[in-house]
Amino acid sequence: MLYRSAADLLVLFHLGFIIFVIIGGFLVVKWRWLLLLHLPAAVWGALIEFQGWLCPLTPLEQRLRQAAGEQGYSGGFIEHYVLPVIYPEALTVDIQMVLGGFVILINLVAYAWVLAHTSE
Repeated sequence: MLYRSAADLLVLFHLGFIIFVIIGGFLVVKWRWLLLLHLPAAVWGALIEFQGWLCPLTPLEQRLRQAAGEQGYSGGFIEHYVLPVIYPEALTVDIQMVLGGFVILINLVAYAWVLAHTSE
């Protein structure tokens, strides 16, 4: 039970991190200090997608699930949890490039907005 709860909490943390990577730049308008956390997170999120790397949280979650007696899964967090909801097919390199580009584009918009509000 403890391992399963830890795995579930890790999934929630992972999802929160992904959401922070995508929209965290907009939070910088209100809390400027978040820039120090968000920029490295956004770079990491884009690199994970562009390089096809596996986030270290995914194997940790899989090990926790296996320790709980559950079946692990192959692939990454996005492929296992997010893509089945958004896309009917498995994660491909092309989709990863689009996701990485999306991270960069949304954050360029966010930081353009931050800069516009800074000069006011």
